[in-house]
Amino acid sequence: TAAPPRRLIPMRLTVYEAPRDHLSDLIRELSRFGRKIEVRDPLVLVPGDPPPAAWAQNAWTDARFIPISSIGDGAKKLRDIQRNWALTSVGHHRRARLIQDKLPKIAAKNHVFGGPLPTAPLGAWTLWDENRILASPSCSSPFPRGEWRFAEDKTGPPNRAYLKLWEILSRINERPGPGQLCLDLGGSPGGWSYVLAGLGARVFSIDKAPLDPAIEANPLVQYCQGSAFGLEPAAAGAVDWLFSDVICYPDRLYAMLLRWLRFGECRRFACTVKLQGEADHAMLDRLAAIPGSRLVHLFHNKHELTWINCDAPLGYRPPEGEAPDETGEDAHAAGGQENHP
Repeated sequence: TAAPPRRLIPMRLTVYEAPRDHLSDLIRELSRFGRKIEVRDPLVLVPGDPPPAAWAQNAWTDARFIPISSIGDGAKKLRDIQRNWALTSVGHHRRARLIQDKLPKIAAKNHVFGGPLPTAPLGAWTLWDENRILASPSCSSPFPRGEWRFAEDKTGPPNRAYLKLWEILSRINERPGPGQLCLDLGGSPGGWSYVLAGLGARVFSIDKAPLDPAIEANPLVQYCQGSAFGLEPAAAGAVDWLFSDVICYPDRLYAMLLRWLRFGECRRFACTVKLQGEADHAMLDRLAAIPGSRLVHLFHNKHELTWINCDAPLGYRPPEGEAPDETGEDAHAAGGQENHP
């Protein structure tokens, strides 16, 4: 008797979606793992087990190719898998749009900070060629293309940096509560302090530049004029959260964080990692190696990443030889504020 035909096991495939203007950063990051990748802006296809990708705005975690015979057949095959799909168009744009138009509409309301995140499965798809769809019924982000769009507060915050903190707290589904003490390092003009005080937390903000008067007047906010790098952990004592949007080189941020980690009186961190030119992957790897760490590119980040750690190890010590010089100067040590205007 003839042997039964061998069943072909499809190769695992992950599709990463790059943030606008950061495709090259994502390609450089993924190229470090020695995988063969295929690129169609803004998508990067990686075969095999998914490598970590901080620069991915969204990851398609269950991607597969689907042959189609027509526009109607494409829409039907997607509907047969599930209801909700978001298109990322990389070619054959009109044909792709006609397929999307035959799918159920996705609510376009901006997310209200503090409200529940969408729970219905949201898939991502693209028309790879005329008769083949690339689709994933599951993604890393609950929002189309990983775009965390909020119903904005147009009156309270002194700048738009508050959107980054909204996104951080929404992503981790955890936030400071009433009575908890938060450090806001490089807090001027006060966008992050505005968010934290609005949650009922006590905020200690330090920056060379002043806070917006309305933020400084909040009884939950205490402001100190000075350098975030000059604040000694022992002087601050135990804090519940450390937040930093300071403009500095990544190695100086890492050195500052090591002081707080060694002190061992803070377990929750969220810090912006400012990048100048091509990312220093060795330094980013050191941040990522701290147990409990996540490095992500927020939708509201620019040329920067965000380091998040909500369960930092107490008394952490880096591997021997990896502790940086803590005396290095930041990007504008000669004076001026330590945060965005």
